[in-house]
Amino acid sequence: MLKYEGVRGRVQIVDHTSELLANNALGDPPVRRVAVWTPPGYEGNGESRYPTIYYLASFTSSGLKALNWDGFSENIVERLDRLVGSGKMAPTIVVMPDGFTSLGGNQYIDSPAVGPWASYLTKELVPFVDKNWRTLDACEHRGVFGYSSGGYGALVHGMLHPDVWGGIACHSGDMYFPYACLPDFPMAIDTLRRFEGNPAAFLKKMRTKIKLRGSDIMTLMILALAAFYDPDLENPDRIQLPFDARTGELIDERWQQWLRWDPIKMAEEHVDNLKKLKCLFFDCGSRDQYRLHHGARILAQRFEDLGVPHRYEEFDDDHSSIQYRYDVSLPLLADTLS
Repeated sequence: MLKYEGVRGRVQIVDHTSELLANNALGDPPVRRVAVWTPPGYEGNGESRYPTIYYLASFTSSGLKALNWDGFSENIVERLDRLVGSGKMAPTIVVMPDGFTSLGGNQYIDSPAVGPWASYLTKELVPFVDKNWRTLDACEHRGVFGYSSGGYGALVHGMLHPDVWGGIACHSGDMYFPYACLPDFPMAIDTLRRFEGNPAAFLKKMRTKIKLRGSDIMTLMILALAAFYDPDLENPDRIQLPFDARTGELIDERWQQWLRWDPIKMAEEHVDNLKKLKCLFFDCGSRDQYRLHHGARILAQRFEDLGVPHRYEEFDDDHSSIQYRYDVSLPLLADTLS
């Protein structure tokens, strides 16, 4: 059943082989399926070039999952068809990479324990897309957006790679780790105690389960974050915990490594890069159940204090099913990058 009856764009799904992701510590496949949406009129006009926006999926999700039909909301293709088809959004190419890992998701930064995911996106996938589609091949015409972990990835990419991205949009992204992460540690500690505090034993059991509980997902996410934020450089196969698995006591040395990747702290270290962005948008629901609205408010104030141009919006909702907020960010990105 079509939700938009007007002229629609086209989706292509292609396999992209990464040299950088080959032989990663998790053994995840280096061949990645990438979905690319091109706007109406793209195929009929062989001369026009378009800005490009990349979508970073949330934890447990992937770019391809964004294509799934839903009875009560639009998937990303239906949304793009409507926004562009109705003239509310400038014609844009939208790329949906597969960042799923065997740890359940991605923070889109480089890690020897998971893979060089930031490098994959910026050094392999972007050139691949620019070569095979009619893009405007310059950072000022290229943006990245996402929700939750994907929002975190977009925000951090804006801080670290302004030579690649000209605009970013972060929806309910991970930030202010003392609130966003720390309160979930006790659940992970209780879960890991059933495996004598051994992450490898927990992960082995996870791969045999036919149904995952909420505590399983939360524990998996904590382990994924540990692998991204604090990898064991001498033994990437081993996940370092930020707490004592027996007592639950926080290990300050490990926790400090996590905090290095908190956008609140990173903002002060990357002011010049942030000021290079043509568009810096972020938002959060005022009732976010993962407490991310507190971090978003802190970040907005931090940007004010640092003189970083930005647009922050807070809306009356929680963390779940907020993709309708893309109606705000996507037209803004497309207009800025066009």
